Amino acid sequence: MDMVSQGTNAGSGGRRSEIVSVRLDPRLKYLAEIAARKQRRPLSGFIEWAVEQALHKVHIKEGNYVDDPTSVADAESSRKLWDVDEADRTVRLALNYPELLTYDEQLVWKLVRECGFLWRGYYSIPAGEWRWPIAEGNLIWDRLRQHWPTFKKVASGDLSVDSLPKWTEKNPRLVADKSRDLDDETPF
Repeated sequence: MDMVSQGTNAGSGGRRSEIVSVRLDPRLKYLAEIAARKQRRPLSGFIEWAVEQALHKVHIKEGNYVDDPTSVADAESSRKLWDVDEADRTVRLALNYPELLTYDEQLVWKLVRECGFLWRGYYSIPAGEWRWPIAEGNLIWDRLRQHWPTFKKVASGDLSVDSLPKWTEKNPRLVADKSRDLDDETPF
């Protein structure tokens, strides 16, 4: 069973669906068709239902003595995974389950983490360098979304790192104070 991969509008609610190519062995396809008939669904509806059921059984985080295991469905319902915006999805995955990032996502995430323009932070004392804790509440989401295509192009090698947004890395007041100190020490 093969299908062309593209986006479509399905159902009366105009819900957007993705079409994926699925390869099933003949026996499994036949049994899925029988199960679909029993539930009075088309085969595609049965496969979608089966995938949704499986999301409750696959644990994205294993439990320990403190936490219960977290299924993919649980993580999604707590807004830790899904968002319609690719930038938001990637960052949420990176913040919550970094071990599940693909290599390409890791490259983009590294650039995002290292870009002070995207983060709320502070100037350190005494060096005066811009610092930012990596946390969801510190990310400036609008900036991330605005510059997301640039981050992806830099990660893929299509643009130079110089294309990324800049920020004031040193506290301007501290830099000004140091330059005044140097001027004061210059003998005339």
